Amino acid sequence: MYLEKETLSTCLLDAMNAIIRLLEFCKSYVVSKQSNLTHWHPVLGWFVQKIQPGLHEAVPFVKKQLQLLWSAGLLSVTFSPLIETMSNGSSIGDSKMQVGATSSSVQPPFRNESITGSSVAIKDFLKKALEKASPKNLPSKYLKLGSPETTTVAITCSLYQVALATFTQLRLDILTGLCYQDIVLPNLWRFISCLGPNHGLKAFLDHLAVNTKTTAPEFQMLMLFCDCTTHLITILDDMELYEQQKPFKLEDLVSMSLFLNQFVFKIIWNNLIDVKTVNSSPFFNSMHTLLMLLYQRDCRRKYTSDDHWLIKEIRPATFMNDLDKEKKSAQVLLQKVPHIVPHKERVLLFHKYITNEKAVLGLTESACASPQSTLVTVHRSRIVEDGYRQLAMLPPQALKAVIRVKFVNEQGLDEAGIDQDGVFKEFLEETIRKVFNPSLNLFKVTSEQRLYPSPTSHIQENHLQLFEFVGRMLGKAVYEGIVVDVPFASFFLSHILGHQYSSLYSSIDELPSLDADLYKSLTYVKHHDGDIQDLDLMFSYDDHCMGQMITHELVPGGRAVPVTNENKISYIHLMAHFRMYLQIKEQTVAFIRGFRSIVHPEWLSIFSTPEVQRLISGDTVEIDLDDLRKHTRYYGGFHDSHRVICWLFDILDKDFTPQERSLFLKFVTSCSKAPLLGFAHMDPPFSIRCVEVSDDQDTGDTVGSVIRGFFAIRKKDPVNRLPTSSTCFNLLKLPNYQKKSTLRDKLRYAITSNTGFELS
Repeated sequence: MYLEKETLSTCLLDAMNAIIRLLEFCKSYVVSKQSNLTHWHPVLGWFVQKIQPGLHEAVPFVKKQLQLLWSAGLLSVTFSPLIETMSNGSSIGDSKMQVGATSSSVQPPFRNESITGSSVAIKDFLKKALEKASPKNLPSKYLKLGSPETTTVAITCSLYQVALATFTQLRLDILTGLCYQDIVLPNLWRFISCLGPNHGLKAFLDHLAVNTKTTAPEFQMLMLFCDCTTHLITILDDMELYEQQKPFKLEDLVSMSLFLNQFVFKIIWNNLIDVKTVNSSPFFNSMHTLLMLLYQRDCRRKYTSDDHWLIKEIRPATFMNDLDKEKKSAQVLLQKVPHIVPHKERVLLFHKYITNEKAVLGLTESACASPQSTLVTVHRSRIVEDGYRQLAMLPPQALKAVIRVKFVNEQGLDEAGIDQDGVFKEFLEETIRKVFNPSLNLFKVTSEQRLYPSPTSHIQENHLQLFEFVGRMLGKAVYEGIVVDVPFASFFLSHILGHQYSSLYSSIDELPSLDADLYKSLTYVKHHDGDIQDLDLMFSYDDHCMGQMITHELVPGGRAVPVTNENKISYIHLMAHFRMYLQIKEQTVAFIRGFRSIVHPEWLSIFSTPEVQRLISGDTVEIDLDDLRKHTRYYGGFHDSHRVICWLFDILDKDFTPQERSLFLKFVTSCSKAPLLGFAHMDPPFSIRCVEVSDDQDTGDTVGSVIRGFFAIRKKDPVNRLPTSSTCFNLLKLPNYQKKSTLRDKLRYAITSNTGFELS
């Protein structure tokens, strides 16, 4: 290994081929699992050969020799063909990347001083003009797979990819060495981008059609790039990724994700890889892992444009039909890259899963003449307590069935009516509203008013049983398609989805959603150039709890272990892991256990973290008033052309702000967001009823009231009455006002006062 650089350069290809053969020989004895025939090797892992005596004494020297292979000095020699190719053809490579990257027309939503709106338009125009003017000349400028330049670079990459697979216990060292300086990754991405339009997408696909075993050096090159980039992006914080943008610009990440998204889709959809063994394919796993890492970072903090992740070739109706027919490629795509399917279709699929399960369990009228139901009696003053007592011990199947609720009023009298839709919706909403109220101390709110389990919830008796009950109630709401205003911190949603068990999960990346100030402090520690010991930090966390200072040790004896420049990265990750996981582990586990007893985790796996929040709380887009009006039902004489109704929608459209429209929807339905699939799917339907009297005198529609409402005949001017609502029925009770201004003022007062049915 102590060859002179000049000597190695003269016989580089021969030397690399020799090293590859040597590594592959060693690799043939390396296995992934322990057995009766294996022995543990400190460099190779489980090894199907006897370990020689004295090996452990020699390991430090062996490692020192091996580390030369991925040292900066040797990397500059082994990757010299790559560096020379990129530096010699830098201007050509740049132009090729601009032309080849179809994502250049899809600008990410961030500001870049070098790319203004006008310059982007000019660049797009010039690019299209160039493509039309010389379509035959451009392809000749691309490098080709199989050419001497690409073969040499591919063999170099193959060397390090085989090293990663052979020296299993040095994998992190190898990846760190390859990523440490900007020698390899930026140049390798530019090189891949020079292999044809769309970063050589067609060239790789054509090559894969011939070399289906993915063992060719060109595929090893792709794998090495993906494995190294995955390692790098996993350890980059938001400041490094989004602000400093080194070693990759955000434009590079956009192009990279576009290439990988198309590549993964096409190799599965076109059966270029065996979909039955896709989980065991190292090649596929390398591509897929980087793709999903880029997708998750985009979900957490957006750097791509809208619809960036969708595949245009997919026809939703055809894809859903293929799923119904159990076509394997469609099933694998949904499992591996669900984001390529439009969100609406995935929501429909989610509801289809629920409908199918209800039919199997006999919970629908079509499946059973008399579907099972459970009757619970709930006192108005003890909604949570009575609900918990009667529902907490029900088996999941019974909770998935119809729950009929009978309310007992403050005087101890049964309220009129027992219903399985509206009254249950009211009970569910009231239960959720109370249990998620931070004053109960089951949940706390972040600085952004997002909910997460309270670390001090133990002061509540049976708090873990309560968390499981809350999880079941929220699961029931999602199961029945009832949207509720419960905004969770994104790190907690990640836990619900099980992301924390992924090897790619990074607690520090999720920390801003819990404690932005702590994240800033830990980022400062990470990038501090001086001696960290000057900050007097220890491996412990001091928590002020109920007037007492409690010290939590991040490692055994942590209150006496100082944070140094050598261990500060470990300290940062341990602190984030403690705050977001260990401190609330029991509460989180109990909540998820309850939630998953109603909603199967595999159903949720087709959604991202923000999409799960939308599934719980409704759509985040502005309220579509046309859709709302189209699907509104009228009672008491009101109709779509009624003067008051025309005034109402005109006020909502022209006089109310988007925030006031959200307050209006919350006033009527208890949720400020529209249903995910539109108001056609709101249950019960959005309704408006003309009322003449106060709520305590309201006995429903009569023939006289309907006639007077329909013909706008007023018994008296209702200027002193406010609009009210029954959120359990999504019903707005609207007096027959004689002036538009009166309607506007009364409605604005009602929704901003949050009166609902309490005030008339």
